[in-house]
Amino acid sequence: MCGVRYKLVYLVIDGMADSLKDPVTTLEISVKPGLDWVASRGVCGLLYPVSRGVAPESDEAVISLLGYDPHEVYPGRGVLEALGAGLELKWSFEVAFRANFATVDPATRRIIDRRAGRDIGIEEARELAEAINNLELGEYDGYARVVATIGHRAVVIIGSRSHRLSPLVSNNDPAYEKKGFVSIAVERPEPFVKDIRPLVETREAEITARLANMFFNKALKILTEHPINIERARRGLLPANALLLRDAGGEPPRAQPLSEKYKCKFAVLAEMPVEIGIGRAFGADTLVLNPPTGNPQVDYEERLEATLQALRDHNIVYVHLKGPDEPGHDGNMELKKRKIEEIDKYYVQSLVESVREKYALLVTADHATPPSKKAHTDDPVPVALYTPDILADNVTRFTERECAQGSLGVVEHGWKFLPLILEKYLL
Repeated sequence: MCGVRYKLVYLVIDGMADSLKDPVTTLEISVKPGLDWVASRGVCGLLYPVSRGVAPESDEAVISLLGYDPHEVYPGRGVLEALGAGLELKWSFEVAFRANFATVDPATRRIIDRRAGRDIGIEEARELAEAINNLELGEYDGYARVVATIGHRAVVIIGSRSHRLSPLVSNNDPAYEKKGFVSIAVERPEPFVKDIRPLVETREAEITARLANMFFNKALKILTEHPINIERARRGLLPANALLLRDAGGEPPRAQPLSEKYKCKFAVLAEMPVEIGIGRAFGADTLVLNPPTGNPQVDYEERLEATLQALRDHNIVYVHLKGPDEPGHDGNMELKKRKIEEIDKYYVQSLVESVREKYALLVTADHATPPSKKAHTDDPVPVALYTPDILADNVTRFTERECAQGSLGVVEHGWKFLPLILEKYLL
């Protein structure tokens, strides 16, 4: 496919969109001349990142935005997180889960905070993970491997030395319901840890669920009594005393690599383990960005330089930027606005100046995270495409409502989006 007329920067800003049902959206109140420039000089529309009616997790949405139907190739988030963290699995004998350090009442299993206040330090998380790493589970030759990744996030691998396991088990995190390998956000979850159960009637799934539940209970006791959590409580902080598990996966996807699919050099730039894992799993040249420092100017200028460097050797450069999603989950519209404005000021505006004469720029979000809902929703997200020779439509601002009036219309399935853009505008 890649005899593209222009190299393409494919920018996805995590959780940037809100809902068209909101009286006003974060994008509508944000000052973002860079994003608005792309919208006003290009063509716009709306996109369902997976499908209408699906409130996707980020990994499912990113796989879809790269051009794959996630219902056909999605391996479970745990596998992708593990790949992103540089871990290898013993296929059939190990199952990987995405995990959150959380705060849970040991007596009632009531979830006090799904992310333990979002203030766990890197060294704290690593020490807590080490305390339960290589934990022997006491049945079925079972054990657990635990690796802290970024912030409250971790990877938990449940394994057995002698019994085959299955990733077809449910989540104990009530915020996401697992159907097959795909998890769907639950709008109003009950705040209690669930038992993990087999999703199919097999011995492998039964053993996996049993081992995962044993791990949760053992880890809860160890972490509740850990000196780090005793000290956190003394300082008035929430203890990170539990690990919520979701999205079990057992092996990487069997899918055509991105470079073969689009017949060009394809790069993925990402900072989080799941997006790094997606890049690796789908055969892209995966460039790992440094974790955020807390200084947005430093962070986004570094990401801009990495983008421009990648453009020298690749035809398509997918860039995944975090920022707006977490304040959306927290219901903090003002902070979400600030995160969007920081990305625009320190990344998008400079990117536009650097690429506008000779490259194409495609901008969207992987899902909506409206502060009004504090969760991912099934709303469509805005998209804008700029090329040096494109005939712009009449959209003037990059917002959900304005992009809805654009000439791209509504794209019903995210996995059809990139092939459509390439075929219609870049080949």
